[in-house]
Amino acid sequence: MLNIHDLSVSFGGTYLFEEVTFRLGAGDRVGLVGKNGAGKSTMLKMLARDFEPDSGTISTEKEATIGFLRQDIDFEKGRTVLEESYEAFVDIKKVERELEEINNQLAIRTDYESESYHQLIEDLSDLTHRYELLGGYNYVGETEKILLGLGFKREDFEKLTETFSGGWRMRIELAKLLLQQNDILLLDEPTNHLDIESIIWLENFLKNYPGVVVIVSHDKMFLDNVTNRTIEISLGKAYDFNKPYSQYLELRHEIREKQLATQKNQQKKIEETEKLIEKFRAKASKASMAQSLIKKLDKVERIEVDEDDNSVMNISFPVSRTPGKVVIEAEHVSKSYGDHKVLKDISFLVERGSKIAFVGQNGQGKSTFMKAIVNEFKYEGSIKLGHNVQLGYFAQNQAEYLNGELTLLDTMLEAATDANRIKVRDMLGAFLFRGDDVEKKVKVLSGGERNRLALCKLLLQPINVLVMDEPTNHLDIKSKNVLKAALQKFEGTLLLVSHDRDFLQGMSNIVYEFKDQKIKEYLGDINYFLEQRNLDDMRAVEKKDIEKKEAIKEKVDNKQTYENQKKEKSLRNRLSKIESQISTLEGKLAEYNVSLAAGLDEGVNEAEFYKNYEKKQQELDQLMQSWEEVQEELGSM
Repeated sequence: MLNIHDLSVSFGGTYLFEEVTFRLGAGDRVGLVGKNGAGKSTMLKMLARDFEPDSGTISTEKEATIGFLRQDIDFEKGRTVLEESYEAFVDIKKVERELEEINNQLAIRTDYESESYHQLIEDLSDLTHRYELLGGYNYVGETEKILLGLGFKREDFEKLTETFSGGWRMRIELAKLLLQQNDILLLDEPTNHLDIESIIWLENFLKNYPGVVVIVSHDKMFLDNVTNRTIEISLGKAYDFNKPYSQYLELRHEIREKQLATQKNQQKKIEETEKLIEKFRAKASKASMAQSLIKKLDKVERIEVDEDDNSVMNISFPVSRTPGKVVIEAEHVSKSYGDHKVLKDISFLVERGSKIAFVGQNGQGKSTFMKAIVNEFKYEGSIKLGHNVQLGYFAQNQAEYLNGELTLLDTMLEAATDANRIKVRDMLGAFLFRGDDVEKKVKVLSGGERNRLALCKLLLQPINVLVMDEPTNHLDIKSKNVLKAALQKFEGTLLLVSHDRDFLQGMSNIVYEFKDQKIKEYLGDINYFLEQRNLDDMRAVEKKDIEKKEAIKEKVDNKQTYENQKKEKSLRNRLSKIESQISTLEGKLAEYNVSLAAGLDEGVNEAEFYKNYEKKQQELDQLMQSWEEVQEELGSM
């Protein structure tokens, strides 16, 4: 379905990857992995034909369609969530407009006997058939199903897209992409803005996807649950294995160990042969033997070991000065967004040196509370910082605050002080931005590189309390491990939001669970918290909450009042009656269409015929409207 042959791309004379070749077929769900800046997003853009490679070819089967979830999206203002989602159905919407135009013409015209009127009837029949083939009668339900799966509520459907955050707009774009049913699906970090329910739903959706799926992600669990193949881009090469991510890592390690052992044995034999050559060269009688050994040695194909890119960041978070014993004191903090209350009467005290993890489902107030601590908005209650406290805040979307038009060096110099300005280049080097890299503009950086730059910039300010909201977003696995080690060595106070259990292990001595506008304290690390919840991992914690909500909902549903049950039964009976009437009318209209196609029988009053036809069509339209109203009423119960 998709063939990549000898693909090469270079920037500034340096190859990002060179002569990469692989083939993808239906059913392949590929995890495209590698370090930040290795070229993963660049590869996706080339597969999507956003730009051409320096050399090599990309070919697809004829008429194969490609859908690409980009990180940067731009919606037309004024559209609701549903209207924007319906943009996925270009052909269906086109046919709808044509059908509407024909029906308008039929409603106002009276030249029933004219040839053009007969042509309208034929066009109506053809378009109705095409509309059905395209799924015109199903797309509304499919759209709502996928939007609900991605976390939207029905009351969100009629809201304008511009009223949603970037993360929610990304979900709308993902919904459009999934609705298009493309042959090839390219997803760049699809889980970054999804909560756990939506991630689980997306996993199940992609497992059953019949076409090709290529995913760039640093979410190990997501890759393991969805993919059946892994392609790693490292040091300009592609390593391809028919295994999900974790199995691939084990297999690649085994292969590299075997390569090293084989190379070692080969090198030993080569050295022995070279010693014999030197020994025989000294004797005239053995000269021919020496030449024979030289020729044999020249023919040996040297075993190469796959290179590993082991370059990592060098981070440390020095404590600026010692603060007082109490660094943060929150009393009766509440926060609402309109009618939606996120936090209610939260009291919270943080002592110097504490390592605290905030856990819980998305939307439960973790990020909101962090923003309140750094005084980003107004809230009820009070939050006081202790004596000599110097906060360092890393927001969930910290990289978005960087100016894309500035170079990396200018970004750092702009934030530097007289005391640390001379260290800026060394700091960038420690974060793997070396040489000419510092003159790149921020806008050309990958998501992970921007996060590294944002972390580097954070170190320019004096810090003794770190407040970090999902700092691992976009970071590759090696960078996550380096950041974790640096935070573990940090001697100050740490407040950390993360859903990543691997990252949280060994990071905290207190865990606060955010749930139902409140917080609950667990005096231990993340493993203690999980033991208390009697669960195996963070995902299970959140999944149980989902199941619990569904159980509560089912219990409430079972307690429907007798009046509601009676009303539902009445509506269903009415719906059944309307559907029967629609079926009868559609049958009669089909007979009319047959008569039209064959030509009217003699003796039939044509004017009366068309008048009856139009009347039946209007009756059908009214019944369809009634059917939609009853369905909507049933759906709201």
